[in-house]
Amino acid sequence: MLALEKAFLIGVEGATEILLVRHADCYRDMTQAEDPPLSALGRDHAQRLARRLEHLKPDAVYSSPYRRAIDTARAISDNVRVDERLVEMPLVITDEGTLEFQETPESAVKRMRGVMDDIVAEHAGKRVALVSHAASILACLTDALHLEPGSLRLFPYFTSISTIRVLGERRMVGSLGDVAHLE
Repeated sequence: MLALEKAFLIGVEGATEILLVRHADCYRDMTQAEDPPLSALGRDHAQRLARRLEHLKPDAVYSSPYRRAIDTARAISDNVRVDERLVEMPLVITDEGTLEFQETPESAVKRMRGVMDDIVAEHAGKRVALVSHAASILACLTDALHLEPGSLRLFPYFTSISTIRVLGERRMVGSLGDVAHLE
């Protein structure tokens, strides 16, 4: 079993653990469409997330520049680094209610891979939390799972945690959309 854990970079010296966190809810009772703050539910979920991550003690916390992500990240740590590349894939909601992304999945994968590469270079062997957005997190997971960009059918719920461990060129997914802290 230990060999299997090692193959998936669990407890391996030098492996960097990235916690991909989706921001908390900002849509319930939303009154401000442009860069909305967290909702009351979102603030509660962000606090639950913070309590869960407290014992994991991330060495660094990064956030998208959007208010909902920064507010979620600040629940985890007072020391938040903003990275402009952690933004959501730009999209338009059509009159029919469908989402039309203005960035290709391939471009989002490349953008998120750049973020991951830079964070691993700066925090090798450490644990880092990245607070971002659903489609951008999916792009990152798609890359790690070696899937076709845009093919992962998963909805990362608010404050969900997906884990990727990185060592050299190896990227291993440890969890997908974990929300145990909301139970």
